[in-house]
Order: sequence, then structure tokens, then C-alpha cells
Amino acid sequence: MTRLRKMMLEELQRRNYAQNTIRHYIRTVEDFARRFHCSPDRLGPRHIREYQAELFRRGKSPGTVTQRLAALRFFYVKTLKKAWSSADTPYPKKPFHLPTILSREEVARLIDAASTPFHRAPC
Repeated sequence: MTRLRKMMLEELQRRNYAQNTIRHYIRTVEDFARRFHCSPDRLGPRHIREYQAELFRRGKSPGTVTQRLAALRFFYVKTLKKAWSSADTPYPKKPFHLPTILSREEVARLIDAASTPFHRAPC
């Protein structure tokens, strides 16, 4: 186990992060370092921006990219005690989906499907 991995693992455990979160954060930093063939403590904001762009090119969702950025932010801020600029690495915009609106017929079928008057909604 490398020194950086051990430091990050201790920080995550000290803050009582869930095991799944620990596993994902460690894997993210490994993937980031492997991408640039360099120790992650030698990489900077330019590399993080490139990595973020590559994640989108690989078809990752905004939620996944946000999670990966959170892992890298934890690594740099909590483990390495380095500054992190949100302006340099903005989180992706979440897609906005309008809710599905049921037609009158669909609502009537839903109400009629109730087995007892107790389960029916008043009209």
C-alpha cells in the first residue's frame, strides 16, 4: 500500500465514511493517477479538468462525474491539505426533467383500480 493511499484511507476512516464511499474514492484516485501515469500528488487543476472532460467523453453521467470530482476534492483538500478551486473545476449541471403528467383517463383508471372505497381518493 502506497503512502498516499494509506493517508487517504486513514482520513476516510477517521471521518467515518461508508465502506462503499471509501472504495469508490480510492478507485477514483487510482483511475486518475493511472490516466496520467503519474502520482496524483504531482497532478494539478489542469489534469483534473482534462480528467473531467474525459469522463464526459466516455459517456459518464453528470452524477458520476460529480462523485468523481468529490473524491478528488477530498484527496486534495483533506489528504494533501492543498487548496481546491471550485471555479477551476465546476460541478456539472444536473439535467432537469419535467414530471410525467397523467391524463384524465389514466387517473380514472388508477382510482378505479383501488379495491375498496377506503383506498379510493375522493373525486
